[in-house]
Amino acid sequence: MGRIGFTDMLKQAQKLQEQFQQAQEGLVKVRAEGSAGGGMVTAVANGKQEILQIRLDKSVVDPNDLEMLEDLIVAAVNQALAKAQETASAEMSKAAGGLLSNLPGNLKIPGLE
Repeated sequence: MGRIGFTDMLKQAQKLQEQFQQAQEGLVKVRAEGSAGGGMVTAVANGKQEILQIRLDKSVVDPNDLEMLEDLIVAAVNQALAKAQETASAEMSKAAGGLLSNLPGNLKIPGLE
């Protein structure tokens, strides 16, 4: 097996960086939905961990029980964010593709192993 030159390593690193940047830009388009209360509260997040939308069923809005509504919102948001994080991680790993296996010396990048 031949040695990979420093220039080749730099080219591979630059290509990897470009792929990661494209993948990160694509995370804005990822949509993940979480719900609580049997769908009475729904939250939508993107892959950048931003909440894009909250939907409430009118029946869950009770001025005398705001605590329940708050709990449902928190549960729906947490679920949406967890799903968005899972999808984002998968997309970033996919972006790395075969490049990681081509790095010299089986170099590992933390968080993508």
